[in-house]
Amino acid sequence: MAIRKPTPPQAKSAAMAEMLSAAVDEAKFKTGSVVEGTVTALKGDDVFVDIGYKSAGAVPLAEFGEGADPKVGDKTTVMIVKLEDDKTGMIELSKRRADEKIRWEKILDRYVEGCVVTGTIKSAVRGGLIVQVDDVEAFLPGSQVEITPVKELEPYVGQTFDFKVIKISNERRNLIVSRRELIEGTLAEKRAELLATLQKGELRKGRVKNITDFGAFVDLDGIDGLLHITDMSWGRIKHPSELLKVGQEVEVMVLDVDRDRERISLGLKQTTQNPWDTIQERFPVGSRVQGKVVNLAAYGAFVEIAPGIEGLVHISEFSWTKRVARASDMLSVGDEVQVVVLSVDTENQKIALGIRQTQDNPWDTVQERFPVGSRIRGKVRNFTAYGAFVELEEGIDGMIHVSDMSWTRKINHPSECLQKGQEVEAVVLDVNPKEQRISLGLKQAQQDPWDDIAKKFPVGSVVKGKVSKIASFGAFVELEDGVDGLVHISQISDQRVEKVKDALEVGQEVEARVVKVDRGERRIGLSIRAMGMTEDEVQGLVAEAAGEEKAPVNAATTGSESLGGLSAAFDNAFANVEWQPGEAN
Repeated sequence: MAIRKPTPPQAKSAAMAEMLSAAVDEAKFKTGSVVEGTVTALKGDDVFVDIGYKSAGAVPLAEFGEGADPKVGDKTTVMIVKLEDDKTGMIELSKRRADEKIRWEKILDRYVEGCVVTGTIKSAVRGGLIVQVDDVEAFLPGSQVEITPVKELEPYVGQTFDFKVIKISNERRNLIVSRRELIEGTLAEKRAELLATLQKGELRKGRVKNITDFGAFVDLDGIDGLLHITDMSWGRIKHPSELLKVGQEVEVMVLDVDRDRERISLGLKQTTQNPWDTIQERFPVGSRVQGKVVNLAAYGAFVEIAPGIEGLVHISEFSWTKRVARASDMLSVGDEVQVVVLSVDTENQKIALGIRQTQDNPWDTVQERFPVGSRIRGKVRNFTAYGAFVELEEGIDGMIHVSDMSWTRKINHPSECLQKGQEVEAVVLDVNPKEQRISLGLKQAQQDPWDDIAKKFPVGSVVKGKVSKIASFGAFVELEDGVDGLVHISQISDQRVEKVKDALEVGQEVEARVVKVDRGERRIGLSIRAMGMTEDEVQGLVAEAAGEEKAPVNAATTGSESLGGLSAAFDNAFANVEWQPGEAN
């Protein structure tokens, strides 16, 4: 058995040093490591570099850069790409990758996310711009060029700006920068400073940045304020674009500052004197002024009589005579009109105007043109339940009440004797200029047939006529000259009649005896059943109709006894004419 001799201490130390050196070399020669080597040879397009490994590695001459002239013995830095090439078995080296890694490590040492750098824009690429920052190319996204979106990027090429590094990408070994964040930061500082100094009531200059339906945003050198449409003008405007344009410089007043919410309210009209302060001196009541129609409503027209001053012309103040339903029937927006100031309400900023006051009121002289008692001719313009309106001249109407339409007949509605458009002759009964009313009489323009009615229809005489109307209490019979007589239900037949319409019908011709004539009340009482009576019986009926205390000759008159006699029956029937017209057929 062989006996192993102990290793001397010196040998142990040398072995340990050798092992450590091997471990260092192993750590040194790893893929991706950057090492220093010596140029040992140049063959064609390859430069051979010895890094102290088993064999030298070849580096493409192009990686040394354009115009480079490496020589044997030169020191150079390379990266180990592969320890053994599959084809040659040699170590694969790259100077380009080593240079890139060294440059990137320097970048990491020099720049951090959030730092500010200066660079020049080299070119425009898809999605943004390439910026040269020292010896590094950085990417500037299109969304980070300005605060607002930019459509054209080419104009920025060649310009130098400050940028903020917003991201360092180790994978792509590039910087992503932003100009927008720097601008926003600067603006934020300006905004904070401006907010701290703004005071209510002070005047500031600004530029119109944006216009909306409700107002405009004004840039006050770093912070936006809202100029509401109601604070743009003392007058009426429909849209802010009528007064302002984007980019326009304006002087505005600070109305309110909300520092917590960073909101500023501005006013433009407040920079000028309120025209309503001197309104009563400029436009006293009764003054006549020229104005322009700026708005129409169903109830009237708004007329601007001075910048910022509008008054309302109510439709009732358009014309003395015309009946105006809508303001648009007479005026249009933009029309120039003359108006008279009717009233001024400074507190509520309201002015009442009138157009008709600029013309003579025809009602002031209506009594001279249509004196009471004069005869006029006119056309029936319209009906109401109680009468008819007749146009005397343009805008001037007179009214014929139903009670003044006929001497002989009770008229329930004007259409019973008149038609729209019909020309009539009437007499002026009353004129009231203050109330703008003229009363006319149709029957007054004709002779009253009742003047000789007693001669024409003496009591006891036989008359002929047509049934013109039927009511529950009797039937009206039209005689000559349009005079109606009443046949009471008790005087229709010897037999008891329950319903008038069962015995008579409208248009039926009948014969009857006149049993009562009351000229004062304009009433004629008729009796059909008297046609079969003797003269003595007729005289008794006449006496009863007159209310005389004389017993009826014929017992068939019992139909009227419940009414207190024939006289009372006629009186009640005629009275019913006033409140029972609806029962007529």
